[in-house]
Amino acid sequence: MLARMFSGGTEWLRPSDRDGSGAYLIDRSPTYFEPLLNYLRTRQLVLDQGVNPAGVLEEARYFGIDSLLSRLEAMVAGAPQSPPSADHAPLTRREVVRALLSTPSEASLRFQGVDFTGADLSKLDLRNINFKYACLRDCNLNSCNMTGCCLERADLSGARMDSAQLSCVRMLCANLELTCMRSCNFEDPGGTRANLEGANMKGAILTGSNMSSINLRVATLKNANLQDCDLRLAILAGADLERSD
Repeated sequence: MLARMFSGGTEWLRPSDRDGSGAYLIDRSPTYFEPLLNYLRTRQLVLDQGVNPAGVLEEARYFGIDSLLSRLEAMVAGAPQSPPSADHAPLTRREVVRALLSTPSEASLRFQGVDFTGADLSKLDLRNINFKYACLRDCNLNSCNMTGCCLERADLSGARMDSAQLSCVRMLCANLELTCMRSCNFEDPGGTRANLEGANMKGAILTGSNMSSINLRVATLKNANLQDCDLRLAILAGADLERSD
């Protein structure tokens, strides 16, 4: 393309449109084209900080600057992998506490679909928060107050929730596989049932939990430990209790 721009022949193909002054209009990224332009001037390849060599490589291929291809390919191969985007990194305890402190007590937080993987949220007041579809895998939720939380289809597999307050929770189809929930309280004095309908509780440890009036309809409790649990008035229709204790 560049050769065609500066060719004096009459048979050459027009490389691009021109403006009124005769300058060629090139619809390419200036960030990645500038290192190539400087290379053609000085024969030195200089990439400023923050310029991705992969982008410069694509421009070199587009413009047919073959003398740079091998060098840029080597730079791309040796470039460190970019860290995960901050937008997708799991939230930490500090960030959750900051959100809690900045939210009025009468308002409710919405953490739907948010990733909290491995976070230590123990002993926090998380009442009435929307955790629908959230990833709480391997979190420390010991002694949390999660009264009224929405945890529908949330992933709590491997989480630690000992002594958590879980009255009025909505955990429909939540993943609680291998979750440790010793001495949790699911009973609401007002009579509202904790709803775990369709939840996956394979291998969950619920020893000593108060599960009075809980809804476990069609939940999977295979290999779950229910020793010393209070299941008065619990709904267990269709629940899989195979090899549960």
